[in-house]
Amino acid sequence: MSRRRSPKGKRSDEGQYIPLPYAMIKSPAWRALSGPAVKLWLELHTRYNGGNNGKVFLSMNEAAEILGLGKATVQRAFEDLQDKGFLVLEREGNWYHRRAHEWRLTTKATQTRSGNKAATNDWRFWQPEKTKRGSETDPSASSVVPFENPKTSNGSKSEPVRPVSRRSVGSETEH
Repeated sequence: MSRRRSPKGKRSDEGQYIPLPYAMIKSPAWRALSGPAVKLWLELHTRYNGGNNGKVFLSMNEAAEILGLGKATVQRAFEDLQDKGFLVLEREGNWYHRRAHEWRLTTKATQTRSGNKAATNDWRFWQPEKTKRGSETDPSASSVVPFENPKTSNGSKSEPVRPVSRRSVGSETEH
């Protein structure tokens, strides 16, 4: 038995979805995101309705409660998404006026009075900081243990340490 389809050819039981293009998933920015940041990004997309980009509301307290994360973790996740170009803070919230932050998703177009503004996809421009490894590092900056003890200028002259040799194997007293 076939499923019923709407006049536009879509199945009636399908809900909304979030497209994850390979170009984004394989980008250095996406791969550098923390797990909580990915959860937060998905939650913000569930609040996007097609015309409210730039006015997607989500407070830190609400995100912490919904996602089952601590408030400090949620705050780091918001910062992570902003640093890597997935999210832009359009308008700060106000605790006393009970207003949540307004966010803009860089992967979605923004509706303005003058028309649609294309998605900025700022995440495409993010690159991780270069870390030097192995032979690329500066040998003078490394912390290498010296081969000999440093020269002392105070006190008596240092003498080489001689190993203590013991001749007797058993007790130290003679019988």
